[in-house]
Amino acid sequence: MRPSTLLLTALSTGSLVAAAPSFTPKPSTTKSTNPFEGKTQFVNPKWAAKLDQTFWNLLKKGDILNALKVPKIQATMSTFVWVSRRSELVNIDDAIAAARKAQKLTGKKQIVGLVLYNLPDRDCSAGESAGELSSAQNGLEIYKEEFVKPFAEKVAAAKDLTFAVVLEPDSLANLVTNMGIEFCANAADVYREGIAHAINALQYDHVHLYIDAAHGGWLGWDPNLPLAAKEFAKVVKLAGEKGGNKIRGFVTNVSNYNPFHAKVRENYTEWSNSWDESHYVSSLAPFLEEEGLPSRFIVDQGRVHLPGARKEWGEWCNVEPAGFGMAPTTKTNNTHVDAIVWVKPGGESDGQCGMAGAPRAGEWFDEYAQMLVKNADPSVFKLF
Repeated sequence: MRPSTLLLTALSTGSLVAAAPSFTPKPSTTKSTNPFEGKTQFVNPKWAAKLDQTFWNLLKKGDILNALKVPKIQATMSTFVWVSRRSELVNIDDAIAAARKAQKLTGKKQIVGLVLYNLPDRDCSAGESAGELSSAQNGLEIYKEEFVKPFAEKVAAAKDLTFAVVLEPDSLANLVTNMGIEFCANAADVYREGIAHAINALQYDHVHLYIDAAHGGWLGWDPNLPLAAKEFAKVVKLAGEKGGNKIRGFVTNVSNYNPFHAKVRENYTEWSNSWDESHYVSSLAPFLEEEGLPSRFIVDQGRVHLPGARKEWGEWCNVEPAGFGMAPTTKTNNTHVDAIVWVKPGGESDGQCGMAGAPRAGEWFDEYAQMLVKNADPSVFKLF
């Protein structure tokens, strides 16, 4: 994503490394039970089916070792289901049916990951994932009535399942750092009202909400941390008087490439305390607590860059080389983190940028999928 004016100012003044907050955190009153504990993260058969192409293409190349890894990924690796326009609401129905089937066959409770992603004027700073709705054409009312309402009705009716819902990737982060972009400034109130409405619409005991908090390379710089927490608090307050009670927490690194625990600290992270996603979570947590918000997270590790793959943190599109990251788990060695998850389904393009031959955002990019298999984290094949 584009660096903010605030970040550039901080770099020029050498003020990025700040002392730890001196305030006493306000205790969060949200339920302490981790919704991922004791449950199986849903393995989406629709995404798994796309990897059939990857399997056969690797075989055709004579790469038998990596081809044989694909069935393991298909059978065991969970990914979130994206609902990015009204026509994709059916994805929820498909996920519910498949999760119920898996729950019946295995006897294990399923937690289904969903991404609610269809704000009017979406992706205001980059445009690669611009959506179907415009605030200039009654987009906010359409979003509420024709997108959020049926979304909520579908998950409300599936009380035999548990849901983890990611709310609107990139949206509020743009309000923290990119208000100098006219399109983002004009979209700000629409974003806030839309997300607050979604929070209220999804208040069910079996539904757990995680607001997108970008990633360490975007909001993790010291000057941005308190601003991000205040922006999140503004939206949650808009959703109602109970504030943080209405959300479970936050999600980081959605569709990005940052490792949870970096094996090598990249040069471009030198002035940041949030140099991997675990450090980012720990950096942001006290600022959230000061605002009365829950300091609990899930972290996307669907794709992780290899050391040296990026020259700067702003490279976000089909980064190479990269591999599938840590396998989804609740064992994170960070008390703020509910779970490692795969929000971005690996193999789906970020847009027509980055690695050569990349198709439009969301379309299948099999050359990229093959690379992710070859470079996958060892935990993916732990039982292989």
